[in-house]
Amino acid sequence: MIEILLYILMGLSFLCFLRVIFGPSVADRMVAIDIFGILVVGICALLTVKTGRLFLIDIAIAWILLSFIGTITLAKYLAREKLDE
Repeated sequence: MIEILLYILMGLSFLCFLRVIFGPSVADRMVAIDIFGILVVGICALLTVKTGRLFLIDIAIAWILLSFIGTITLAKYLAREKLDE
């Protein structure tokens, strides 16, 4: 069952990657990158359950924190605000 879920998440990750490449606007591409990050965290969680290696949870937490910082930075950039505020 976990293998099927992993294949589904990998397929959805590929679709997000296509949206990043062919997205019509910068905002659409950023949303696709954000969703891709969420899917990677899901893949890490499933791999942790399947293999029992807990360091994958640490990778998932680091990935989601970097994704959050990137989303905030792009939102400030699109709003034409300074990044040092």
